[in-house]
Amino acid sequence: MNKTLQLVRLAKEIELCAICKNEKIGIAVPGEGNPDADIIFVGEAPGKKEAVEGRPFIGRSGLLLRSLIRSIGLTEEEVFITSPVKYLPKRGTPTSSDIAHGRIHLMKQLAVIQPKVVMLLGRVAAEGVLEKKVAVVTEHGSIIAEKEGIKYFLTVHPAAALRFSKKYKPLLEEDFQKLKQLLAH
Repeated sequence: MNKTLQLVRLAKEIELCAICKNEKIGIAVPGEGNPDADIIFVGEAPGKKEAVEGRPFIGRSGLLLRSLIRSIGLTEEEVFITSPVKYLPKRGTPTSSDIAHGRIHLMKQLAVIQPKVVMLLGRVAAEGVLEKKVAVVTEHGSIIAEKEGIKYFLTVHPAAALRFSKKYKPLLEEDFQKLKQLLAH
C-alpha cells in the first residue's frame, strides 16, 4: 500500500477516534505534506483557525513556521507538518494524557513517512514524540535524540517566538539555520 493511502487511512482513524475528540473542539487536524518527506515538523496541537480548516500551522505561528521553512530552501510540498494532539483542546494547552494518546497516531504517521529528521517545535512536541520532558531553552538547536536512523532536532515553538519575539525569535531563526546545515549533510 502506498504512503499517501496509508496517511489517508490514518487521518480517517483520527477523525473517528473518540479519545482524540474527548474535551476537544473543532475538526481533526491530522497533518499535511509530502508522504516521502525527509523532514517532519511536529508542533503541539491545533489552534482555533486550524480546528476550523483542518490544516496544521495556518494561523500566526504557522505563517512564521512556513516562512522559516522557505528561508532554508525548502517548500511546504517537500515537508510534512503535524502535531501529537490532533484536535484543539478546550483548555488550550494539551494535558499529558492528550499528548500520550496523540502519540499513538503520531508514531504511526512517522512509521509511514520514515523521515530522516523530526523537528520538535517545543516542549509538547518533544514529550509527544520522545515521551520525556526536555528543557527547550537550554537544549534547543541540537539533536536531542537519534532512534532508528531518525534525528530529533529541538527548537522553540513558533508561538513562543511570536509571544516573546525579542527572546525567542532569534533562537528560532538560528535553529533553522542549524537545521539547514544538518539537512545539507
